[in-house]
Amino acid sequence: MSAVGLLAGQVALVTGAGGGIGRGIALRFAAEGAAVALHCRTSDEGAQEVAARVRELGGEAVVLRADLAVEDECRRVVREAAEWGGGRLDALVNNAGVQPVQELAGMTVADWRAVVDTNVLSVFACTQAAAEIMREKEGGGGGSVTHVASIEAAHPASGHAHYCASKAAVVMHARSAALEYGPYGIRVNTVSPGLVDREGLAEAWPDGVRRFQQAAPVGRLGRAEDIGDACVFLASRLASWVSGHDLVVDGGVSARPTW
Repeated sequence: MSAVGLLAGQVALVTGAGGGIGRGIALRFAAEGAAVALHCRTSDEGAQEVAARVRELGGEAVVLRADLAVEDECRRVVREAAEWGGGRLDALVNNAGVQPVQELAGMTVADWRAVVDTNVLSVFACTQAAAEIMREKEGGGGGSVTHVASIEAAHPASGHAHYCASKAAVVMHARSAALEYGPYGIRVNTVSPGLVDREGLAEAWPDGVRRFQQAAPVGRLGRAEDIGDACVFLASRLASWVSGHDLVVDGGVSARPTW
């Protein structure tokens, strides 16, 4: 466990925590002292491995399964996380999402909705459910909600129209939610990652990895823990006056001139 304990005493829910960025976020939350509810849809084995690692760190974790493209499932998983946390929920990280590659020509409404319902509906419903709990928190309302968006919310990529649009919506949802939930002590922000490394990425997309590394002033891909660090900051007392903000974590790629 971290000696700093920036999130000591917090109960947090991280969606999409079975692997990748979600795993990195959950482990960083646990290292900073939070008890972590780990949501997964199909990656139960991965989520159980993350939970075991959290317990090795001396923390508390539980795995909760739900399909976050379904509104009732969103509300259920938030409720179960709070029940596991003794009736409280201090932090929510809306990380779950999908990123298929498909050209606009030939894309169906069903294809579009499969991405938007997962990436946007889940953010809306989980945030609304969490805010209801945070408002009633014993000792006064308050909490933090962080959406994992993407630099593609502002920098579109071919084949990602549905994904880019969904992440732009997520950024604006956070700003709107920050405005409306702020009076209850609830802060809402987004973290927008650039290209984050994962197992097999360099082999599957060598040209894209090379181009990103060349474009990034820092000179490397992101790591899951880089996104975890950003989410820890936004959930901690260090960000007590930060709300409605999009924190870009991309190694400086967005600062690269386009001409």
